[in-house]
Amino acid sequence: MDGRPVDVAKPHLFNERTLDGYRRTLADGIDRVVSRIGRADRPFTGISAAALAREIAEVDLDRPLGEAAVALDELEDVYLRDAVYFHHPRYLAHLNCPVVIPALLGEAVLTAVNSSLDTWDQSAGGTLIERRLIDWTAGRLGLGPYADGVFTSGGTQSNLHALLLAREEALAGGREKQHRLRVITSEAAHFSVRKSAKLLGLAPNAVIVVETDADRRMRPAALARELDRCRRENLPVMAVVATAGTTDFGSIDPLPEIARLCAGAGAWLHADAAYGCGLLVSRTRRHLLDGVERADSVTVDFHKSFFQPVSSSAVLVRDRAVLRHAAYHADYLNPAGTAGRIPNQVDKSLQTTRRFDALKLWLTLRVMGPDAIGALFDEVVDLAAATWVLLNEDPRFEVVTRAQLSTVVFRYLPADPGRALAGEANLYAREALAASGAAMVAATRVDGRHYLKFTLLNPETTLDDIAHVLDLLAGHAERYVNDRVPLGVSAG
Repeated sequence: MDGRPVDVAKPHLFNERTLDGYRRTLADGIDRVVSRIGRADRPFTGISAAALAREIAEVDLDRPLGEAAVALDELEDVYLRDAVYFHHPRYLAHLNCPVVIPALLGEAVLTAVNSSLDTWDQSAGGTLIERRLIDWTAGRLGLGPYADGVFTSGGTQSNLHALLLAREEALAGGREKQHRLRVITSEAAHFSVRKSAKLLGLAPNAVIVVETDADRRMRPAALARELDRCRRENLPVMAVVATAGTTDFGSIDPLPEIARLCAGAGAWLHADAAYGCGLLVSRTRRHLLDGVERADSVTVDFHKSFFQPVSSSAVLVRDRAVLRHAAYHADYLNPAGTAGRIPNQVDKSLQTTRRFDALKLWLTLRVMGPDAIGALFDEVVDLAAATWVLLNEDPRFEVVTRAQLSTVVFRYLPADPGRALAGEANLYAREALAASGAAMVAATRVDGRHYLKFTLLNPETTLDDIAHVLDLLAGHAERYVNDRVPLGVSAG
């Protein structure tokens, strides 16, 4: 061997000898992003998955391009050109937010330093910053002096973590059998509740779903009936999962009533506030989360309503002692006996190696402050309220419940319903809109029928943007009704 591969590779290592190359390369990458964002006149190009897959399949990963600038040229074609841009005011689909610049600064810093937040000797100040942010969030939630938690990759992991702790607490006495444990949640809860139950090895029928009211909030009376039934049938309820911001409807379950019922039944209460956590910094709507302070565990997703880049989530608990259920010790990592003496975050986490995602929120708070973040979230909630009014007054559409957060569910209604099923018209309208790239909306089902959905998280979106997108949707739907265009055919 002549050592050539090592010689080629070393200039790409980030260290004190390659700082100029690091600065130039990142500046070039930033310039490409700036150029693309500046030219993006729509949230998506409408390219098909098949067409883009062909381009990416042709890339020879065994033949390096040698220069970052050349790789960035290629990246324009395989990613930047056709990326879905959440910053665009007509991206109205999923729970993806535009991001704030202080958080992007944090992202650049954390990736370069590359701290791993599992142990103190890999992160030092990063460990303490994360812990400080957990304390701050717990204070906003009102969880009390014994609260604790840890950052996670997202709401799904946070929910899994919380339900793991709940299961272990339910089994701690050694009297319960895992196959008899039950989890109660609402029909509007996130799918990760069912997924977590499966991953935790619970019985296939472990998750009990109770109905919601007209506003898509869990009915306390229905919860009370199930708690009573489980008691009578000797089925231990290891957790009740309430949702503070459902994905489809932005609804917040009646937390005080649910907390009272859980306390009476001795059931763990988990509050999934992945979406609704933005209310923690709202100066006008914080009361919508009243009752969350009585939860045993809470999920928060800063990368939804705090305008943070993915990933930035956390799970918090009211009693830090329960986090012991996730702790394992390895002599090479966090030897037994170091707990309490050395602050190792791996003692709390389901992950081992873990990014310093807390830095993004830290810099956001230090630059902007919580009130500014809350004001941005309040803007999109106000916009959702105005959108509901707009839709309610438009005879072309039927709107569902008035959301407590920033989601609006609706559907196009053909003028002559006999000529086409409304569901098919709505599916076609969404598909055609995405193919045009002019805007993006989501879809869901309500009572078995197909509906469209706006998820509003961009404070730059205006009511004029909403009205324009509604006109586009109605136009596509009318084309389907009049011309019977088959589903799967692009609008052209």
